[in-house]
Amino acid sequence: MTALPEFAPAEADSLPLHVFSPDDLPDWLAGPGAGWAGWLGAAGFKAALGEVQLLPGTDGLAGAVIGTGTAQARARGRFGLAKAVAALPPGDWHLSGALTEAAAKEAVLGWLLASYRFDSYRPGKPAPALPRLKLPDGLDGETLLAMAAGEFLTRDLINTPANDMGPEQLQAAFFALAEAHGATASAIVGDDLLAQNFPMIHAVGRASPRAPRLLDMRWGSEGPPLTLVGKGVCFDTGGLDLKPSAGMLLMKKDMGGAATVMGLALMIMRLGLPLRLRVLVPAVENSVSGASMRPRDILTSRKGLTVEVNNTDAEGRLILADALAYASEDADATIISMATLTGSARVAVGPDLAPYFTDDPDMATAIAAGAATGFDPVWRLPFWDAYEPMIEPGIADLDNAPSGGFAGSITAALFLRRFVATPRYAHFDIYGHIPADLPARPKGGAGQGARALLYALPEMLGL
Repeated sequence: MTALPEFAPAEADSLPLHVFSPDDLPDWLAGPGAGWAGWLGAAGFKAALGEVQLLPGTDGLAGAVIGTGTAQARARGRFGLAKAVAALPPGDWHLSGALTEAAAKEAVLGWLLASYRFDSYRPGKPAPALPRLKLPDGLDGETLLAMAAGEFLTRDLINTPANDMGPEQLQAAFFALAEAHGATASAIVGDDLLAQNFPMIHAVGRASPRAPRLLDMRWGSEGPPLTLVGKGVCFDTGGLDLKPSAGMLLMKKDMGGAATVMGLALMIMRLGLPLRLRVLVPAVENSVSGASMRPRDILTSRKGLTVEVNNTDAEGRLILADALAYASEDADATIISMATLTGSARVAVGPDLAPYFTDDPDMATAIAAGAATGFDPVWRLPFWDAYEPMIEPGIADLDNAPSGGFAGSITAALFLRRFVATPRYAHFDIYGHIPADLPARPKGGAGQGARALLYALPEMLGL
């Protein structure tokens, strides 16, 4: 796993990183920063969002300045202060300036997340030394570090190529996570899925030489029950409805739901939240062989509902259906599913937002508040009952890929809801990938919704 960041010790000598908005900069230059007014003027420093300039001293470096930009710039770009991680030399630093608690928290979280480097496949290129930040007074450092650790795990899992992250390797990572935090884990593998009534997980994964499996983790003995279900399609060719080559380039990320619930589980266990946690991950590879499921096959699910397979590339909802039915056998649990499920979600909200669905208004309120607190944007979409007929093909109970192309994220969510027996359910249709480098979010695998949920759990579960 990528090395986790750490805070500089409180007693360490550190350099100041002065934080200014464009409006505040003139007052500082006329007062404490007067000695650098000419230097910063010559450098053209305007305190734009994430703009960094080093400050010379009489015997070396005296510190640095960074801009927060205008309110409009901050609204259009998250984690701007995280640019300091790449711009500052190694050493220990502390924030200096009039930051609100929320702004300081975003700055620290962004700093931690910007420390991520995925260098597993470049052993001859050592990771560069990075600057460390002191934790500002009043912030919860343990929660910030837990969120960074969970995100690093998620990114590592998604970024690992499919030849090294098949169902067996995902199981190994799952078991290692459980062992590290005193949880118990088990797996149902291959034809045992049929024997134990998980027919759709088996049907999706049976074409691959890498056996499908259902991973199950339990942690905690007291408190309300919470079950996280993550889609673990380790690679998706599309099956017999084969994707074009361009459509496969990002398909190592199709286990992003599994990676994200594992990252959230790490946060929960590391912080010792008082709940009973269960994590279910159906882990498969959607491959092509003589054993592949076919278009227009009809599968019988764990719940007993029949499903007509009208597109073998809509496989994620099939494996989640069996896992959600299994999760619902614990009638008291709050259930949350996360999956890289539909391209329609990206058309609707783009790669930066994670749409979610729930019928529970209290869950929706808690998630919205958690998203703001965790700097983790999400957007609620409806379980729109009027679209239910679209997922009913007539020949079977359900259709896994309704024709027409409209409301694809909603119809997929409605499909999943058919397998859940509790109203305390939320589904996240995430992207799991950053298309281009952004502050604190390097190009590649990314978690979405986990921090929002972490902050939502106390209200959601009454902790």
